[in-house]
Amino acid sequence: MTDRYDLVISGGICLTPSGRAEVDIGVRAGRIAAIGDVPAASGAEHIDATGLHVLPGVIDTQVHFREPGLEHKEDLESGTRAAVMGGVTAIFEMPNTTPNTDTAERLADKVARARARAWCDFAFFIGATAENAGQLGDLERLPGCSGVKVFMGSSTGSLLVSDDAGLERVLSSGRRRAAIHSEDEDRLVALKANVDPGKGPEQHPHLRDVESAVRSTTRLLKLARQTGRPVHVLHVSTAEELPLLAGARDVATVEVTPQHLTLAAPDCYDRLGSHAQMNPPIREARHRDALWRAVSEGLVDVIGSDHAPHTPEEKAKPYPQSPSGMPGVQTLVPLMLDHVNAGRLTLERFVDLTSAGPLRIYNIAGKGRIALGYDADFTLVDLGAKRAIERDWLASKCGWSPFEGMTVTGWPTGTIIRGATVMRDGELIGAATGQPVRFSNALQVSGT
Repeated sequence: MTDRYDLVISGGICLTPSGRAEVDIGVRAGRIAAIGDVPAASGAEHIDATGLHVLPGVIDTQVHFREPGLEHKEDLESGTRAAVMGGVTAIFEMPNTTPNTDTAERLADKVARARARAWCDFAFFIGATAENAGQLGDLERLPGCSGVKVFMGSSTGSLLVSDDAGLERVLSSGRRRAAIHSEDEDRLVALKANVDPGKGPEQHPHLRDVESAVRSTTRLLKLARQTGRPVHVLHVSTAEELPLLAGARDVATVEVTPQHLTLAAPDCYDRLGSHAQMNPPIREARHRDALWRAVSEGLVDVIGSDHAPHTPEEKAKPYPQSPSGMPGVQTLVPLMLDHVNAGRLTLERFVDLTSAGPLRIYNIAGKGRIALGYDADFTLVDLGAKRAIERDWLASKCGWSPFEGMTVTGWPTGTIIRGATVMRDGELIGAATGQPVRFSNALQVSGT
């Protein structure tokens, strides 16, 4: 008797741990139950993926969805809707909300808010503070927690651990890899005196300069070795940090963003103004070129969007009152597929950066691979599709993208999460049924 499946995906080219393969996939009870020759008729639901590539579900490990407290910019429903429209199956959300996500109660509140409202699976970072440093080892293991986030330099919100003594206390409490925004606060404060009120956001890379990143990352790596704590350096933006990070592979992993790989100063500020303003800044082309070399040489572990939306009215404020950050969760996949088609990275490397990499560095349980027993999370893409990124496609509350009007080659056509199709050919399907991501080094509670 033929095995029965809830879903069969056939006809596509699958990116498996063994490489590209023209195989079928059978899904049962939300997990991958068969890979190989699976009859379409054996599935209660069948997806014909002919002409498409079937990737492990894309995981965006750095987003800011602004809930609670800043829902006029974004919320968990709209942010995750944007994610699945862009082919993203799981997100890790940052703690600089209002109030900050820095206690067990506030983390539990976020998890409760996301249940039945999130379109994709989710996890939340705990924000490190001087007050909670001693509790972080327990907080990081709570259900739905992706780990600890540290702001060494001030950005959006009030979270900040800027001094070495405070950072050492944070890194000494807990074992999971800590995610770090690495800019030196003392230098950022000193550089504020150089703001020219007659100029705009083209000043931004000079007021958050290369030295502010290098100083911070140098301090961080020293303390990471001293405490034995693994760290993940977010949105690396400078050529000068890369040799430091290459020499610290025993303690550090590396994230870059599609923005830093795609845009360059001064052009982006000339064209986009404050819509190109983010922390750390978009810098000159030599930094972008160095980041691409780091991708090709294997130094970069993860691509994260750093989705950080603000309203057009907020962005229209004169610099430096204009807030830093730009949306990106929905455009991560098409932008990076365009780079794949341009020959800047292979499709296999894209999978490594957006699925296998997050699995590896965060110890995600059951996601990030097309393998038996793993969650049936898939991102279906048409590598040959040529589309313009248009405003009416964008789902984020902020309603804009720095890449609006850009024509890309490669497009997400399906988002499948634990065997349920939630987006197909640009249309949402079903209901929001996101669940907390599980981790192999965190507490797991029945039902979560």
